[in-house]
Amino acid sequence: MPRIPEQPDGEPPSRRGRPPEPICDTVGVTHRTWLEPLRRRLAASGLTLDELVSRSGYSKTRLSELLRGKGYYPGWEMTYSVVKVLDIPPWPLRRLWTAAAREAEKNDTWIEDGIHAVQPLGPEAPPVAHRAFRQVMTPPYTAYAQAFLQTYGRARRVVAETLDILWLDWPEATSSSNTPRHAWDLLRSKVMARAETHDGHPDLRTAALRTTAVAQSTSLDDQMDRIARMTTFFEAVSRLPDDQMDVTVLRFLCNIDEDAVPGIIGLPPAITHSLTRHARGALHGLHPDPGTDTLE
Repeated sequence: MPRIPEQPDGEPPSRRGRPPEPICDTVGVTHRTWLEPLRRRLAASGLTLDELVSRSGYSKTRLSELLRGKGYYPGWEMTYSVVKVLDIPPWPLRRLWTAAAREAEKNDTWIEDGIHAVQPLGPEAPPVAHRAFRQVMTPPYTAYAQAFLQTYGRARRVVAETLDILWLDWPEATSSSNTPRHAWDLLRSKVMARAETHDGHPDLRTAALRTTAVAQSTSLDDQMDRIARMTTFFEAVSRLPDDQMDVTVLRFLCNIDEDAVPGIIGLPPAITHSLTRHARGALHGLHPDPGTDTLE
């Protein structure tokens, strides 16, 4: 982290200069994933835009556009100049920058030329605690993401993105009173930003095709009947309050053991079990057909 410059007038660094204008509404989802933590790190550093200009070597106009996501997608050389000034781990941010470049329809040649314009990055390992967290959480995070995003590839990309953002913000994440909850909220926001919706709720109807009940169908007619009932049931699940829906999806769609769920979502076991009971009651009210009640 850059040293916060002292103020001759005694004012805190946050009072110096104008903060960057808000991120443009046109910024893509993946672009935003690295732009937001970069802006947070700049705010925490206490550096003004003028100081960032002098240390990075780029003009105020170009840096202002980078910080807002305005205009053309920024090249890695300029992005890295800011990353270096702010002492941000470059390896995860470069992966996020690359994914966002593809989202902005930049071709592989443009991406590779930008990366090669910067001195090659050496191997960089995340903090030991982050590596352990990633190892434990990747399977349940991926199962949860796939329930909403349908394909394993999309789910893996969102989970990798989430874990890279956690790496960038690891000091902030670990200073939280509940790191697993901080991480779960981040994952959930990234999944929901990409999930299809139906009547204003996440669309879980496709998840009905992957249920055990459908897989155990004995005939085509039986399969079609079960698909229809399970589709209706999971539509009801999607209308539950957020925490109830998350617990239900993890337990009964992702087949996560009930003892593991509290550690995944960062809530005490008693609260998690209470959420399951409330979800069961709510689902009986939303969809009372016992033939699809998988929560029994």
